[in-house]
This record gives sequence, C-alpha cells and structure tokens, in this order.
Amino acid sequence: MTNLDAAFSALADPTRRAILARLALGEATVMELVEPFELTQPAISRHLKVLEGAGLIVRRVEGAKRPCRLAPSAISEIDQWLAMLRKALSANYDRLDDVLAAMKTEK
Repeated sequence: MTNLDAAFSALADPTRRAILARLALGEATVMELVEPFELTQPAISRHLKVLEGAGLIVRRVEGAKRPCRLAPSAISEIDQWLAMLRKALSANYDRLDDVLAAMKTEK
C-alpha cells in the first residue's frame, strides 16, 4: 500500500516527476534515466530511491542491471484519492448550480 504523504512528497520534485513520465513509456535502467538529465548517476539513483520508498516505482534485478518501472498499484491509489476530490468538487458545483437556478427562477 502506498503512503500518500510519501508519494506526494516524492512527486513534489520536478526531476522525479520527469523520471516517472519517462517510466510511463516503459521500463528503464538507471543509465537510461541519466541520459536526458544534467545529473550524475548517483543523483538519479537517489531520486529513484525516493520514488521506490514512496512505492511509485519497482526495480528488478537483471544481472548487474536493476531496471525500474512504474508501480501501477501506487498510481492507481493516487488516482483513486484524486477521484474522491473530483467527486466532491463536482457535488459542490452541482449544489451551486442548483442555488443559481433557484435564484434565477425567483427573479
């Protein structure tokens, strides 16, 4: 299970969001993730450790390589939390529409 606080904390960093966007295209090794950034391999590895700790990515061992990929369950959990907020906002707007419609008919 994802810790939403840790997930949103990890997502607060633009480099980590860019890494997740890259992983949305498919699995990648650390060296493949280093390429588009002006960061060192150890710096990217630290970002990956934060993402892994937040449950947003998973790594597997493939010889000397440790390819990373998105953790679908974590992304789904964040999406469910955001869906709850969207539903609440929609209900608020529906109530506002009702109030405005009632005000219009009173005039």
